[in-house]
Amino acid sequence: MSALQSLGEFLGKARTAAGKTLRAVESETGISNAYLSQLENGKIKSPSPQNLHKLALCYSVSYELLMELAGFPLPNASDRATANKAARIGPLTDDEEAALVEYLQFIRSRKRGD
Repeated sequence: MSALQSLGEFLGKARTAAGKTLRAVESETGISNAYLSQLENGKIKSPSPQNLHKLALCYSVSYELLMELAGFPLPNASDRATANKAARIGPLTDDEEAALVEYLQFIRSRKRGD
C-alpha cells in the first residue's frame, strides 16, 4: 500500500481481493451498499469506528490500519499498556482507589529507601 493511498481506495481493493460484491458486504455488515460505494469513492471522509471495525472483520484487514487511514489518532504503546493494566484491575470504588494509591506510595518509598 502506498503512503498516499486513501481509505476508499484501500477498502475497494480489500473488497475486490476478498472476492465480495457491495451487496455481499452489505449482507455481512449491515452497512448499505450505497454507503459502501460512497466510502470507496471518497465521498465519505469520516466513517464511524464501528463501521470500520465491521469492515476490518469482513475483509480480514487490520482495524488499526483502517482507523489510521480514516484519520483517527491511534494510542501509542504506552497508552495501550496503561489501559491493559487498568482493565486487569477493573473498576474501583473511591475507597479502593485511595487505598491502592496509598499502598503504591508505600511500596515506592521502600524501594527508594525512605
